[in-house]
Amino acid sequence: MLDDFMIRAALAGVGTALAAAPLGCFVVWRRMAYFGDATAHAAILGVALALALEVPIYGTVIAAALVMGIAVSTLSGRGFATDTLLGVLAHSALAFGLVAVSFQSGVRVDLMSYLFGDILAVSTTDLAVIWGGAACVAGLVAWRWSSLLLSTVGEDLAIASGVDPRREQMILTLALAVTVAVALKVIGAILISALLVIPAAAARSLARTPEAMALWAGALGILSALGGLGASFRFDTPTGPTIVCVAAVIFLLSMPLGRRKG
Repeated sequence: MLDDFMIRAALAGVGTALAAAPLGCFVVWRRMAYFGDATAHAAILGVALALALEVPIYGTVIAAALVMGIAVSTLSGRGFATDTLLGVLAHSALAFGLVAVSFQSGVRVDLMSYLFGDILAVSTTDLAVIWGGAACVAGLVAWRWSSLLLSTVGEDLAIASGVDPRREQMILTLALAVTVAVALKVIGAILISALLVIPAAAARSLARTPEAMALWAGALGILSALGGLGASFRFDTPTGPTIVCVAAVIFLLSMPLGRRKG
């Protein structure tokens, strides 16, 4: 069955959506969309380092995204506004990564596949990495769900309950780094943040509890991935951007339902 490239692409899209869904809820609740962008843009720098050192790309991308997340968490509040710091680090990492990739003269590099994904070229090895990463992210978030939720509601409340908000922030950073590595092949570094934020934002209009929002985000993410894959095949459009377009349409359709529920 896995010999069919469309089956592999569909499974890759579902796995990526499942990894991004619960994490995307925390990104929305904590207003961390720019944080997701910064971590995702660091992936290109990770790709450049992997090609230069001739090491596996996934591990280097996770390391680069994790270093970016730690840097943002450490430097925020030290003389610069968080949005300014995120803008500087995110775009600098992307620019340095693109320049570094251009110096790899002995390696044929398709930058578009890293920037916007190449889900139709997913191999069985990529599929194993994607689903393994998705399982790790889902397990990590499920394990720390109560503590993450408590620290999201309020740091003072979390400290009073014996939860360290900085530790939970680091857990989110680790999960985000793994998700970036998982989604790089599917949707690319430029659009990873969209897959995190848009299904979760649409789910916010439909759910009444945090747990329901995570489930709705997963369902809408899967619908976006499969719908975008089908539309891309039907209309011969780039698959990664088409997945985001379908997610955006779902978000627009969810808004009237959310207002009616309200």
